[in-house]
Amino acid sequence: MTSFDLVIRGHRIFATAGTGAWEVGVRGGVIAAVEPLGTGLSGTREIELATDEVLLPGLVDTHVHVNEPGRTEWEGFASATRAAAAGGVTTLIDMPLNSIPPTVSVAALEAKREAASGQVYIDVGFWGGAVPGNTARLRPLHNAGVFGFKCFLVHSGVDEFPHLEPEEMEKDLTELAAFDSLLIVHAEDPQVIAEAAQPSGPQYGRFLASRPRAAENKAIARVIDAARRTGGRAHILHLSSAEALPLIAAAKREGIRLTVETCPHYLTLTAEEVPDRATAFKCCPPIREAANREQLWQGLTDGTIDLVVSDHSPSTLDLKDLQHGDFGVAWGGVSSLQLGLSVVWTEARRRGIPLERVVAWMSRGPAELVQLDRKGRLEEGADADLAVFAPDESFVVDPARLHHKNPVTPYSGKMLTGVVRRTFLRGTQVTHVGKSLEAPSGCLLRR
Repeated sequence: MTSFDLVIRGHRIFATAGTGAWEVGVRGGVIAAVEPLGTGLSGTREIELATDEVLLPGLVDTHVHVNEPGRTEWEGFASATRAAAAGGVTTLIDMPLNSIPPTVSVAALEAKREAASGQVYIDVGFWGGAVPGNTARLRPLHNAGVFGFKCFLVHSGVDEFPHLEPEEMEKDLTELAAFDSLLIVHAEDPQVIAEAAQPSGPQYGRFLASRPRAAENKAIARVIDAARRTGGRAHILHLSSAEALPLIAAAKREGIRLTVETCPHYLTLTAEEVPDRATAFKCCPPIREAANREQLWQGLTDGTIDLVVSDHSPSTLDLKDLQHGDFGVAWGGVSSLQLGLSVVWTEARRRGIPLERVVAWMSRGPAELVQLDRKGRLEEGADADLAVFAPDESFVVDPARLHHKNPVTPYSGKMLTGVVRRTFLRGTQVTHVGKSLEAPSGCLLRR
């Protein structure tokens, strides 16, 4: 009589108890045992990891724009979750824009859930939106299961999701503090951007100058002040400006309830390498200079930055203006959902940073942000969301082979190290070397 549905054995398994030689037993979709290798756990299915493979907890990506319903030609739940699974991501939290309608009411949340139902290959949760005049809808959305609320302090890029003025941002943070929800903030200051040079043409430098560090720095200072006054939980999205790191570190030392993320593109790409007309690199806030990148890595390794997520923000090819390469008109967003682990690991490895730290930034860190205590960890009682990873295998990025709906990425042609060979969702294998094996079996998560 077998004890487990699945047993995985290997010499490098990244368990909460430490990386080592373990046997992992899965029963009913949950990790039921983590025992030393040689214990002899038995299962209906048993897998021996190859000598070049490691077993990781599935990644959690809390910053993904799926765009369905309304802009499903940009991306959709089926394509996004296939891409995520192929990259070792087993849980994602969907942003409240650029779908139509945006997730700013319970009715819109239900429309989003209806669109996602039956077509997600991994588990999916949802952020709500904080927009002008929406304060009274925040608690009902919280009660309906969103994981927190996103706001912009600058134009969002789509008119149906307006930005908040600082006073309303603080008002909403006060409201969210009453039921301990989380406000996640796109922090750029519109006045600083309005006074900067306007972007146009094929030169990346002109676009970079249009989104100066000062815009981020000023907006982040406002978020910190509001969190200090209200006692609310605030999270800074996609940190690009390393100049803000001392301010963030000081706020954390003060005890302000602040967390911060950055993204693979800010940790790996540099402004100096962006060719003219290469609008696949355009995102807001922008990819900055190499010296700024070095400081972001320092902020990540010293704990000032808490986690790394994709900010997967795709669009159709025509909106990226690939034909003309005009940074002033191209959509701002980087497509990287399938590639995040390989991208970050390639750079971390070059810097001598162990894979365990990368996995913590991309699994446990995001899971803790949204308080999913059964995700992002390999331990008894956690969901059996797992990824088999070959950290020494290299590949060249071919956009046509990605599962993203539109084949455009700034990593096209880049050599990356680290290949996700298999992904398991609650003990069921859902991919093998990037290919989907099962019908969609993901769940729609509620807070």
